[in-house]
Amino acid sequence: MPRVSIRGTQMIHSPIRSLLPYARAAKEQGVHVYHLNIGQPDIKTPIEAIHSLRTYDQEIIKYGSSEGSDELRKVVRDYYRSQVADVDIGDIYITTGASEGILFILYSCFEVGQEIIIPEPFYANYIGFAQVSGVVLKPIASHIDDHFGLPSPSSFIAQITDQTKAIFLCNPGNPTGNLYSKEDLFEIGRLVKEHDLFLIVDEVYREFCYDEDFYSVLRLEELEDHIVVIDSVSKVFSACGSRIGFVVTRNPAILDNILKYAQLRLCPPMIGQHIAVSCFANRAKYLESVRAEYNRRRIFLFERLSQMSGVKCYLPKAAFYIMTELPVEDTSDFCKWLLRDFRLDGATIMLAPGSGFYLSGDIGRNQVRIAFVLGTEALEKSMDILEAALIAYASSELVDTLAVNDHQ
Repeated sequence: MPRVSIRGTQMIHSPIRSLLPYARAAKEQGVHVYHLNIGQPDIKTPIEAIHSLRTYDQEIIKYGSSEGSDELRKVVRDYYRSQVADVDIGDIYITTGASEGILFILYSCFEVGQEIIIPEPFYANYIGFAQVSGVVLKPIASHIDDHFGLPSPSSFIAQITDQTKAIFLCNPGNPTGNLYSKEDLFEIGRLVKEHDLFLIVDEVYREFCYDEDFYSVLRLEELEDHIVVIDSVSKVFSACGSRIGFVVTRNPAILDNILKYAQLRLCPPMIGQHIAVSCFANRAKYLESVRAEYNRRRIFLFERLSQMSGVKCYLPKAAFYIMTELPVEDTSDFCKWLLRDFRLDGATIMLAPGSGFYLSGDIGRNQVRIAFVLGTEALEKSMDILEAALIAYASSELVDTLAVNDHQ
């Protein structure tokens, strides 16, 4: 039999989806699984988008332009000008989700072996994107005790080598729910300019900020050639399956390189773009209600977690995630056990083990990412399950320890 590639063999599985076989097995047994492991909201997609899909009247679904449709790019440009920063239609390329945008950026800006400095924990799929493109991620630690605030400028400087090409931020943060301040971003902006680096920022959660205002790096002055922003309709409009994202940059050389890769894949999904245009039609009213709903869930989840013995958490400022420290040694084992062995009233929960969001050693082994993408009733049942499970797991660990000691 021909051998598959070493590259493919060494590629990691998504830690966010790695436990799905256990979840499927549980469901086959009739168990209800509350999915708090993945950022798939239960919020309805804008009705305007659903209507546009149902009334799509083209007789042929043709190829479109590699840069994305002018109609959607104009809509995105107008949104940016009103909410984010002054950009032109030529600064915006439509991609097949933010995922393709990230890959296009890595292919367009980096040689194999060049380095990106990135605060950890970070979105787990960045690791896979770096592997595919041959880029080296150099993590610097942020900590749950300070709610995963941005590491100091000196921490970034200490990691810079002659191979360093960029700093990569996710703001608002996935998996942390943190929000970097305007002052934080000014400091990073000065650093990238001084060291002639790119600043790549994933801003897909910008509309979900609860206590403080969002500040885009596109507003930083004199950094037009340094900054690249990643965006998407997936989370903000609960349209993950439409697979429509954006790359926004004022650097013409980056745009020219991206266009070459965009042409290879011909065009982004035409029906997805059609839906995305309609998502923006009633944006302000839609997002006001969605943001209020996530805020209710955020506060509810924080209050429940804060009441659990041995659990360390914080109130996230943005997005719809919270990294939580549990009183267990290894959350990968705990999350498997939840799906395989624990039931409360015929249900269990699926969480994302924290270690998958780190590159450095054993950091995060006792953490989980919880996505508050379900309503408060489902969250309440989920937290009942988690609280009962932690007590049962501690008892089972104690029994296992005693059994080992009895045999020594």
